[in-house]
Amino acid sequence: MSAEQRTKTTSTELANALPPDEVLFGRSEAMKEVRKRAAKIAGTSIAVLLYGPKGTGKELLARWIHSHSAACHSHFVKVNCAAIPGTLLESELFGYEKGAFTGAREPKPGRVELAHNGTLFLDGIADLDLASQSKLLQFLQDGCFSRIGDEVERSVETRLICATDKDLDEEIVKGSFRADLYYRINVVCLKLPPLRDRREDIPLLAEHFLVRCQEQFKKQAEPLSMETLHYMQCMEWPGNIRELSNGIARHVLLGPTASITEEVTRSVTSSLPSASIREGVVPLKSLCKEAIRASEKNIILSALRANHWNRRKAAQELKISYRLLIYKIRDAGLAAKRKSMASRQEDEAGRSPSAAD
Repeated sequence: MSAEQRTKTTSTELANALPPDEVLFGRSEAMKEVRKRAAKIAGTSIAVLLYGPKGTGKELLARWIHSHSAACHSHFVKVNCAAIPGTLLESELFGYEKGAFTGAREPKPGRVELAHNGTLFLDGIADLDLASQSKLLQFLQDGCFSRIGDEVERSVETRLICATDKDLDEEIVKGSFRADLYYRINVVCLKLPPLRDRREDIPLLAEHFLVRCQEQFKKQAEPLSMETLHYMQCMEWPGNIRELSNGIARHVLLGPTASITEEVTRSVTSSLPSASIREGVVPLKSLCKEAIRASEKNIILSALRANHWNRRKAAQELKISYRLLIYKIRDAGLAAKRKSMASRQEDEAGRSPSAAD
């Protein structure tokens, strides 16, 4: 095996390797519920539907269920439904015999056969066209199928796990998904939350990706600072865990001063000074500091307003010392803001009829 092949194999193994359970499921309440339900059904052979936005880790959860099932020593076979045209899906799923069509020089087993006594994972199940849905439903009803160009009926035993980021109830209403297939694949549904709904898990995930990327790229990276982790928890992460993983990969490859494009930062830039963003490129360290400073300023201002600018009460509410609050007020420029508000109130009082009297 060449060095290039070994590197490719290592990268594939790292990509498919399951993270520790505490990383995969994290500490959030939503993922604790997912873990509890997944543990209950992993040892069975029932069909499972994984539902959640793109990049939330549906394939990893499917692999976790497979690894905790009786079929864990057999194959886990993935089919990316969105990537295979409907005209080719039948041959991919069920295989073909020699001479079945032009180019079929040798017989080829399909993914269903390869998953015999294992797990068949259909990713993007909602992207199947209606004709493919019909063929899949026919197979699921009795576990039997025939290769294209073959009259012999074959039978397999396989665990089915499907995943989608689309609401299949809506797809059924639109007429783009068969209701009878939905009831076949949706014995148990596990819903994965977006990353913004499990922010407490971000530091643990980030540290895991840092270790993994250093192994993958054979490169030592600077540790993630508390500022960086705090900044990551402030982001919206529209690309979810996949986006977080890509961000850590940039950190490892390009260093802590790596730039973040506008697409990544737009979720937090609304609260940052416009001077921090130039031409859609932001140095990570600078952005971290500004994100934290802007966040602190908003929190302190809210506490001061809620306590009618009584700084001692605000410090108690924020659980910090009075001296530290005074420093942060000055650092954030809130002292000047209070003076201007007081002056405005005095001016308004001076113009009021009661003051004239």
